[in-house]
Amino acid sequence: MTHFSVTLVIVIITSIISFIAFSNEKLKEDMLFWPARINKGGQWYRFFSHGLIHADILHLAFNMLALYSFGVFIEEDLFSAPGLFGSKARIFYLLLYVLALIISSVPDYFKYKDNYSYRALGASGAVSAVIFAGIILQPRIPVSFIFLPIPIPGYIFALIPYQ
Repeated sequence: MTHFSVTLVIVIITSIISFIAFSNEKLKEDMLFWPARINKGGQWYRFFSHGLIHADILHLAFNMLALYSFGVFIEEDLFSAPGLFGSKARIFYLLLYVLALIISSVPDYFKYKDNYSYRALGASGAVSAVIFAGIILQPRIPVSFIFLPIPIPGYIFALIPYQ
């Protein structure tokens, strides 16, 4: 039986759809996280679809590089450990990613559900969940920034304020 990486499949699908959306404004508009459209038009799919599109190549590259860098290790090493999820690791990893994508948008939905000018896109919420799952399961996992390639332990990275 051939083993496949859920992380790689997510990266490929997200990259293909993002590249198509870069030159197809209608597709991009239809997939954006747009709380007012969700609220007034019942377009609940937008809780998921916004994670498949990105603003530009840099946004896509940053998210997919971060996802791939952590995701394969978390999916294939940490989640598949016998004491955690074992043979069901890929299912739980996919659930983590999809649920994090949806749940990370819930606060913005309630904050902006009546604001037609607020829209968002990208997979940052799901990617962050994958990274922090790795930090929780292995606090000393080395983390570094592209612009500062000096690894720091995950538990220190987790303490850095982000916004």
